[in-house]
Amino acid sequence: MHVLVATAGALSPDPVVEFTRHLIGGTGSVTVVTVVEVPHSFLEGIESDDWHPLHDSAAVGRDDAVATQYLEERGKRITEPIRQALEAARIPCVARVLEGADAAAAISAAADQLKADVVLLGATKPIFDMEAWESVSARVMLESGRPVLVVPEGRKEADGTEEMDAYQETVLPSQST
Repeated sequence: MHVLVATAGALSPDPVVEFTRHLIGGTGSVTVVTVVEVPHSFLEGIESDDWHPLHDSAAVGRDDAVATQYLEERGKRITEPIRQALEAARIPCVARVLEGADAAAAISAAADQLKADVVLLGATKPIFDMEAWESVSARVMLESGRPVLVVPEGRKEADGTEEMDAYQETVLPSQST
């Protein structure tokens, strides 16, 4: 079984490792992807030499190199926690960075190209909220034509102090020690 793990950086590595371990069995494969939109106009502005009267053709190649470097660095930063967790669990994986403005379309296309059996991704919005149907997760569910496992964000822990204050208010003076 081939599992495609799509992350935008908010996906917790622990559930990914557990679900992936069960999904691939002993013979499956895993590809971790992220979609990065490269801000070409911004990067070109940083690298521009507008004050210089002569522009050479090397600037075009330099702009491409800057965009490639941005894509690689940002993609690695996003995929690295999941990739490291999978490899620590002895689950081999390959990380890929996809360039695109539409994350759902890029993930669906990658799932098709890689012939993924299942897509595992995170939910960054409440899954049963009406806005969630416009989310990347919901669009991948609708557009990929593949089974999709959506992993919600981790639970938010209640503040221990608040729990203790609530507990102390319910203790009667005659019961305290």
